[in-house]
Amino acid sequence: MIITEVQDQALAARMALIVGADRFDQLFRAVRFDEVDGDILYVYAVDEDSAAEMEDEFALHISNIASKILDREINVVLVLPRQLLKSDR
Repeated sequence: MIITEVQDQALAARMALIVGADRFDQLFRAVRFDEVDGDILYVYAVDEDSAAEMEDEFALHISNIASKILDREINVVLVLPRQLLKSDR
């Protein structure tokens, strides 16, 4: 399931509420919540360091928020660097 632009923005907005503006700008800059495959959510961060930090610190929060917004169970959040994204929508 490809995540729509509205769902992507809703996920980003909810994460901004949790982490705060400064932390969001630092870590979630150019984040993209891209697609769901089974119970795995694929997220793309600006670089490898941001991806690792986002996954380590916020995967559980992202999972909980995504489950509610997407109305399906998300058990795994896989955050990858944006350069691995195949194409930009």
